[in-house]
Parts: sequence; C-alpha cells; structure tokens
Amino acid sequence: MYTLYGFPFSQHSRRVVSLLEEAGLEYEFKIVDMMNGEHMSPSYMAINPNHQVPTLIADNIKLHESNAILRYLCNKHNLNTWYPQDTDQRANVDQWLDWIQCRMSPAVLGIVLNKMFMGDDGDVDAIKRGQKTMTELSPILESALTDTQYIAGDKPTVADLALVSNIFHLGLADEMPTGESTRRWYESMLKMDGVKKSLPEM
Repeated sequence: MYTLYGFPFSQHSRRVVSLLEEAGLEYEFKIVDMMNGEHMSPSYMAINPNHQVPTLIADNIKLHESNAILRYLCNKHNLNTWYPQDTDQRANVDQWLDWIQCRMSPAVLGIVLNKMFMGDDGDVDAIKRGQKTMTELSPILESALTDTQYIAGDKPTVADLALVSNIFHLGLADEMPTGESTRRWYESMLKMDGVKKSLPEM
C-alpha cells in the first residue's frame, strides 16, 4: 500500500489522488496542514526536504514531484490508458504535462495563492503576472480542446488529471478559463469518480 502525503488544497496533491482513485490503487492519505506550516516542520522536512506536497512513499522508493509520481504509478501498474505506451502518444502526453507544470502552474500559483490564501499579504503584482500569462495560455488550451475530446487525444490521460487540478484551482479564485471547449472538457472531467474524490471539502 502507498502512503501519500498531501494537502486537499494542493493541485499537485489532487492529481495524484485522482489517479490512485481511478486506478483503484490502495493508499493512505496523510494530510500535511500547509495552512499552519506543517510542511515546514522538521518532521515533514525529513520526509520531503523541498517542503512541498505531494510525497509518495512505497516499499523501496520515495517520490516528491507530482508528475513523476503519476508516471511512476502508470509504469509500475501498467496503466497504459492513462499513460500510453505508443511513443508518439506518450510524447504528446509528456508535452502537455511539461506545459502544465512549466507554463501554467506558476501562473495558477501566483493567482490563487495571493488572491485566496495570503490575505492582506497577497502580492498584487504576482496576481497580475499570473493573469497576463493565463490570457496567453487560455487560447492555446481552448484550441487544443477544440480539436480533441481530451488534452492529448480521445481518451483521458494523466495530462488531463494534471490539467483539471489546475483549472479547479483557478476556479477557487474565480479565474477559470471561459472557452466553450475548455468548459465542456472541464465538466466531463468533474464527472470522474477519481477527480470528485480528490476535491477539497468546501
């Protein structure tokens, strides 16, 4: 059985929970209370020196990065629908995983962290930078989802789980993309049991 350290309001934690649930893999979820600084505690720093979530612990391995965890679980358990074996299809999934992590996630963090969680200490400039980036990225996303049912093809993959975790996060700050195809895709993702079970109690 896996042990997953995470936080319900972490989009990176939610994508891993979604895959574990969708794949029916047994795991124990241990909440790291980031609102009260538990991620900076010596006990958690001993588990993850990067003081971030999620962290996945298995018998012989400890992994910190959410997309690395997604790939590991798919490779370990032959989840080929979620992470295709075909070289070209996998490359497309990997491309979107990297795009989400490198281009989209920093913007999402800047917007949501500062609008929703930092209170009076929120960085207004970081919010504006994130909004500017999302103005550029949202049409790219809309165009991709107009051409296919899911972000990397006709079936959902781990790239969709990574993406929906970010789109939900933007919704917390009333900053969700408004494109018709993006909305259609998002509504379909929210119907998945794994995604539903990953969402925080509001």
